Amino acid sequence: MTDTAVTLSKAEGSPGPLKRPAARSRRSQQVRRNLSAHGFLIGAVLCFALFSWYPMAREIIMSFQKTHLGVTTWAGWLNYSRIFHDPTFWTAWRNTLEFTGLALVFGYAVPFFTAILLNELRHARGYLRVLVYLPVMLPPASALLLFSYFYDPTSGLFNRILQLLHLPTSQWVQSPGTSMPTTAMIAVVIAATWMNMGAATLIYLAALQNIPGELYEAAELDGAGLFRRIWHVTVPQTRLILSMLLMLQIVATMQMFIEAFILTGGPGVNDNTLSVVDLIYIYAFSMSGSSNYNSASALGVVLMLVLGAFSGAYLWLSRDRG
Repeated sequence: MTDTAVTLSKAEGSPGPLKRPAARSRRSQQVRRNLSAHGFLIGAVLCFALFSWYPMAREIIMSFQKTHLGVTTWAGWLNYSRIFHDPTFWTAWRNTLEFTGLALVFGYAVPFFTAILLNELRHARGYLRVLVYLPVMLPPASALLLFSYFYDPTSGLFNRILQLLHLPTSQWVQSPGTSMPTTAMIAVVIAATWMNMGAATLIYLAALQNIPGELYEAAELDGAGLFRRIWHVTVPQTRLILSMLLMLQIVATMQMFIEAFILTGGPGVNDNTLSVVDLIYIYAFSMSGSSNYNSASALGVVLMLVLGAFSGAYLWLSRDRG
């Protein structure tokens, strides 16, 4: 074998000096990508730790403390005993559950059927999407102040419409009724539904557009009407989105605060719109005494535990059973 052949065979069998810089370049790029990913991850973890985890830990600690004249001491379960013996505690939970139930009837069903209607339209679909989503773009305080004008018992828009129809007017959010559900609570739910339905409608609409049209065609060939197609095709194909938004809506509505705070002043008439978060606000800022922040923290921990238990139950029920 000649020297030239030996040299070529060695060159073909070994990686050579040209391949080593390429390998080092790939490794350095991978290291840079990993550093960037870990940098973003560390930033997110720090934000969660500073703005979520630390306040939760601080709230739990404060719920077992008592502060008097700037001196903080341990109070054990005193704050929890105090809130559980407060009659407004149970009133607030009753109103919160009532609001959550009504919000599921209106705020959960209305966006779904609105999305179905938009999905069936063939003209002006984009314009109607913007129209449905428009309330979400308004600041919540502005939207609620608009509804407070609509609900005005003397010159409000809703009572003017009732007068034109020769129907009895209503006090709306000033209604002193105590029956369940109260007129004030229904008025608050209507305003909250109008404010928040746009985002859920667009999510449902995106899910509906991913359903194969062949399924609806097969259902029509089998003689299925509109409601049977919705029940046997639409609902099964969007079950994941429906269940996820159900959980998110329950968690969000159980933290109702700004709707009742602006429309009814918080508790409303005879505490008929008092919610748990309203009571936390009252404990912390609207009551005399030296341990109000601690009682508010205790009530916040109770609310956090209830929502955490519900979220855990949802994740357990919706887990993949293999």
